[in-house]
Amino acid sequence: MDYIVRYTSPTLHDWGYRPPIATPQRGAICQSIVDFQSARTGCHLHPRRCLGLRHPGPLGRRFDMGLPDVARINRLVGAPLRQNREIASMFSPGSLQLAIFLSILTLAGAVAGAETARDPYRLEPSERMWRPVADEVYLQEAGRKIPTDGPVVSVAIRDGMLHAVVHGRVFVLENGALTPLPNAPTGIRRVQSPDGALWALSDNGLYRMDGDQWFRVDDRVYVDLTMHRGVVHGATEDNVYRHENGVMVCVEPEGGYLTTDITYIMEDGTQVLSRPVRFGPLQRIASYSDTIYGLRPGELVLFDGKAIDREFIDWGALPSPETRDMLRIGSRVYIATARGVAVLRGAALTALQGKDGLPYEDATCLARGFEDELWIGTTRGTIHQVGDQYHYFGAYHWLPADRVHGIVAGDRVVYIATDGGLGIIEYQPYTLQKKAAYYERHLEEWGHKRLGFTHTLYWAGEELGWVREISDNDGGYTAHYLAAMCYKYGVTGDEAARREALDAFEAMVWLEEITPMRGFPARAIWSVMADKGRKSEHGSGGLPAKWYPTPDGLWEWKGDTSSDEVNAHYYAVSLFHDLAARGPEKDRAREHITRITDHIIENGWKLRDADGQPTRWGRWDPEYLLRPYGMYARGLNGMEAQTYAITALGLSG
Repeated sequence: MDYIVRYTSPTLHDWGYRPPIATPQRGAICQSIVDFQSARTGCHLHPRRCLGLRHPGPLGRRFDMGLPDVARINRLVGAPLRQNREIASMFSPGSLQLAIFLSILTLAGAVAGAETARDPYRLEPSERMWRPVADEVYLQEAGRKIPTDGPVVSVAIRDGMLHAVVHGRVFVLENGALTPLPNAPTGIRRVQSPDGALWALSDNGLYRMDGDQWFRVDDRVYVDLTMHRGVVHGATEDNVYRHENGVMVCVEPEGGYLTTDITYIMEDGTQVLSRPVRFGPLQRIASYSDTIYGLRPGELVLFDGKAIDREFIDWGALPSPETRDMLRIGSRVYIATARGVAVLRGAALTALQGKDGLPYEDATCLARGFEDELWIGTTRGTIHQVGDQYHYFGAYHWLPADRVHGIVAGDRVVYIATDGGLGIIEYQPYTLQKKAAYYERHLEEWGHKRLGFTHTLYWAGEELGWVREISDNDGGYTAHYLAAMCYKYGVTGDEAARREALDAFEAMVWLEEITPMRGFPARAIWSVMADKGRKSEHGSGGLPAKWYPTPDGLWEWKGDTSSDEVNAHYYAVSLFHDLAARGPEKDRAREHITRITDHIIENGWKLRDADGQPTRWGRWDPEYLLRPYGMYARGLNGMEAQTYAITALGLSG
């Protein structure tokens, strides 16, 4: 039994278009089998037994199906389409055409012979599954790095100025550089500003900066400072002190600390202690619920004014005994550990870990953001908690190094102390249009564009500097830029955007025209006379690169094209056709997609290279997809084949 199908359709995209309509031509004999609700498109499909439905263009193909194949159709219709791979798995290697036929019907999702007065392919606003979003102002992260010759171990802000500790000395950030702070003490391990003044915790005492002068407040070695009841309190490893009249006074009661362990409490309320109760050993302190909380290695304690309480937690435990930092924000106390961040609320202790979405668990330090949100330093970058989301800032892109020693927030800016220097993340008012303009300017200023293509850059040494990479994916990279310019022109009508789109489109078409095989697009093009640096040396899956010279010897084009490059052509060129092309440009875009589709179908759903062999990853045939070698790609490549057929039908009519 032969099935021949004709589709008449303008372009098809998820971007506001209806699926095409199957139109029976003269002589057709059709019988409706069943209504089919497509889970993918949400449309009703009427599969029909049809004779004499012919597509005159390059996709007009005769689908040879026997009775078992018809039975497969009947089993498939009337059931939701769950995954494309389920359909692919039901066909034998010899019936791929049936699969494509059914896929086209499924995605078409329309009633044969339907006619309407309005454009049947463009959705009305009320029918669309997307909604336009206003381009409102938001805060955009912008990062910069200041490298240092040693770890930045601590940071603090005083009077809006960033102070940092490097090599035991205090530096101040001025005009984009860290400069030594005059007259500052040495041997500094940490700087803090709990009351707005700058305090320095050093190996030989505690210092406070008053105006431009430093004063030694105490000769003990302190590990942390906090504000409690409006007064600065400091912790040494052994005890806690409050700043009173310029000196540090111990908070320990005259008779010593008591315990909350009832086994030591006598009938009259007195306590008989076998050894003195100690507050330490302390790592950090915090003021919470009008009480001083202390962080010991692997343990939380509190001081209620008389006793040290070690048993106040009713539920939960620290995720790790290796504790590093403690911070109170509002009604919660956060504790940095090697296995995540503990969260104390009242007497309940929970944790933020990887299973909760935390990008990295090995936390080193904590800080309050400029909007009272949590910042987490780790041994592998910085994490910003925003509601129930986590924003991760990694080394070398945002930070000079991995390990974070300290974080402090200013006015819409966050400073991050790392092993390799200072990371600075500023939050600037932006719109999406402003952000797009930033990247467009970057592409121009750094020279990413060449002959209509968009390239990545690599450092080729002092002699050549930054050089455009002629890579595996020049078509793919350029397609993203082409799509962006098409959307920009479609929204703004900016003629400059259309010119950029046309330039990129010409490059995409050239990738196909330069090869001797009709419809085979190259990965990249190399100028023998003009390009600098080196062309890509590797091909798909680590295989050697396939470079072919043009007859005139001026160019080389890269073969072994893969499916992702083909995807780029269908996506970007069809968008250009719909949104930016004019007159003959539309015909050329249509012809480009048609030629690629012809090549794939005529070569048995393969890309066939100049050596006559299929490319490594340009295959959609059952011999590849239904065997172990390519079975992993069955679902993805099946959807790709559907998309190619639908797009080509839509453009070719």
